[in-house]
Amino acid sequence: MDFLTELAPLVLALALVVGVILAAVLLYRTHDDAGPAGAREAVISPEVRAQLSEAEESLRRQLVEAELRSLRAQISPHFIYNSLNAIAATIPTDPVRARELVLDFADFTRYSLRAEGEFTTLREELAAVESYVLLEKARFGDRIQVKLQIAPEVLGVRIPFLAVQPLVENAVRHGMDSEAGSGTVWLRAADTATHAEISVEDDGQGADPEAMRQVLHGEAGNAHIGVRNVDLRLRQAYGGAAGLVVETAPGAGMKVSMRVPKFQPAPFQPDPFHREPPQQEPAQPQEGT
Repeated sequence: MDFLTELAPLVLALALVVGVILAAVLLYRTHDDAGPAGAREAVISPEVRAQLSEAEESLRRQLVEAELRSLRAQISPHFIYNSLNAIAATIPTDPVRARELVLDFADFTRYSLRAEGEFTTLREELAAVESYVLLEKARFGDRIQVKLQIAPEVLGVRIPFLAVQPLVENAVRHGMDSEAGSGTVWLRAADTATHAEISVEDDGQGADPEAMRQVLHGEAGNAHIGVRNVDLRLRQAYGGAAGLVVETAPGAGMKVSMRVPKFQPAPFQPDPFHREPPQQEPAQPQEGT
């Protein structure tokens, strides 16, 4: 898709925010109080404040949607090509296994490219992770191991869509880049009463902590862009202190962690059976009364 076409909605939303802010600056009133004569206080009218809030929410949603499109676009053509190649190589020797891999590939792409919703459940995200891992194991065999430690209590926790799978993909990719050409990934999700603590750890080559700091601050170009996007969406969803925690060092692997609140307000869903009561026509005055 054309880059300028992708940016058009964001530019329009930003222009709307700027316009509303300018209107708010112009709409102020001056009043005298106990302070020095002529003191002025800018007061935003409730109407303008509501428009500003609506514009900010619109811009936020546009940014989230753009980041989700960016994540979906990261489904590497190489991954698709290599997965289909692995499936084709399996057909002559194990057609039943090849059929299962085709279904895994379909499940993974359907989930990754779905259009609805900024959130999913940990259970659904783990299903996508499982499909991804099975496709990678079809290529690398036992050279890659993924071990799960998941507390059943957190399977239903709502998390941002594509918040875990990109971290697993990052761990697999850098684990396989190690000198041994193999690696182990640990995916853990623990229940801490108020939060689900989710971590993805690998025993790969690791990275310079300063380099990963630059990644999280958007100063590293396209390096680890999946990790960067997940960090941004966590902060947007749960506040500035809710981003990823990265523990790493050269030659020491990498561990990426997040804390997601277990109890979140459910998104508003209109009642499909609710019907507004019919409006009654006003009574017409009768002649002669």
